[in-house]
Amino acid sequence: MTNNRFELHEERLGTTDEYGQRVYIHPEDVSGPWRNRRTIFNWFLIGVYLVIPWIHFKGKQIILLDIPHREFTFFGMTFYAHDAPLVLLLLLGFVFAMGFITSIWGRVWCGWACPQTVFIDTIYRQIEKLVEGKARQRQKLDQSPMSFKKFGKKLLKWFLFTVVTLHITHSLLGYFVGARKLFWISLSPPTEHMTLFIIMISITVIFLLDFGWFREQFCIIACPYGRLQSVMMDEHSLVVAYDTKRGEPRRGQVESSDEGDCINCYHCVKACPTGIDIRRGTQLECIACTNCIDACDDIMAKTHKEPGLIRYDTEAGLEGKETKKLKPRSFIYLTALFIIFGILIYSITDSGKLKATFIRGSRTPYQQVQLTDGTNQVINLYRVRLDYKDKHELNIHFKIKKGGLQNKITFATPKNPLLMIGGKSKSIIMHFKFDQSDLTNGNRIIILQFLDDGNRVLLEKEVKLVGPLS
Repeated sequence: MTNNRFELHEERLGTTDEYGQRVYIHPEDVSGPWRNRRTIFNWFLIGVYLVIPWIHFKGKQIILLDIPHREFTFFGMTFYAHDAPLVLLLLLGFVFAMGFITSIWGRVWCGWACPQTVFIDTIYRQIEKLVEGKARQRQKLDQSPMSFKKFGKKLLKWFLFTVVTLHITHSLLGYFVGARKLFWISLSPPTEHMTLFIIMISITVIFLLDFGWFREQFCIIACPYGRLQSVMMDEHSLVVAYDTKRGEPRRGQVESSDEGDCINCYHCVKACPTGIDIRRGTQLECIACTNCIDACDDIMAKTHKEPGLIRYDTEAGLEGKETKKLKPRSFIYLTALFIIFGILIYSITDSGKLKATFIRGSRTPYQQVQLTDGTNQVINLYRVRLDYKDKHELNIHFKIKKGGLQNKITFATPKNPLLMIGGKSKSIIMHFKFDQSDLTNGNRIIILQFLDDGNRVLLEKEVKLVGPLS
């Protein structure tokens, strides 16, 4: 058994010791083109996340998920609770998009765009570095006994973590409450908005523990994406890979004349945020962050060797085979993605029209009244929800489409016509009155028309009237 702490059994994680206890990872800082690209891109994503809640378009926040009022605004378009199927389409689209991206570019999401990686790498580790020093200094501090200096540094670090986490949490809540509204709420006593305050504290604690302490354990233990990648990727998917043919055998394993380019410095392992040895091949714990590429290229430059011993490549490419850019599974993902977004675009385009949802009265499906002439009349009560998303005001007139027995059916509503304001919803009560003899087997279908001031039919809806069996 070797004493080298980097030479681990193939079934043991780099984040655990021989007793299964967690080993806290302090990845060493690297510099290079990939690190520079990721830093720029990560700050861009953070900027977008922080700025979007403050942008307003057509008088509304550009993205606002108002759950209490069941109104969801995206770039000037407002959706309501009955548009929930669109959310399902979005989720399915995201799943197939991730499948397509992963089948071609591997775990690029994890290393470049996942909030877990972006926030930890760009903000939290930089705070840690500022307060406690570089990786080896942090590791030495952790291993040292508790002292006033150590306690002060830990306290300062977690205080800064908390400040940053509060800002991240409030920015997240801005997407649900409204950034401008949340600003004024945050200046008022917590007791005035206790539910929101409890939600804010809960999310802050979760984020603080995750980004500040749990870190790579989430990627290794909790995140399902790492486990799904095995069915989304194949030998033609892009991965961060070690060129075994070029690197092996490593320095110290054979005569110097037979050595490969790998000098066995473990710099790639020291720079890995999940503690893996990339030289063992593609692993579930690899988040494709490219730290090992820059770390290895730096060593290659110092030893006057060609860069790229660790690089973005495919397993097929490492074996000298041709890499297929688009495979059958990629076409399947892409086709499904086009179908889903085609349906979504059609649904969104169609949702600009007037919509009416009929909800029958909850107490009883119908009521019976007897007139002075002895005839029985039946009354049906409906609550009608109208959704109108055009920007212009509209007067809606309600009218039963005449024909046959429908000439005998009357209805009453508090407002006819009803003024609709663009982007707003309204509910109205409708009473339908008819003779029991107008029913066939206890029911009848009529057509209710929705017309504008010019008597143009905007919408026709079938309404089912029910009553007692004759």
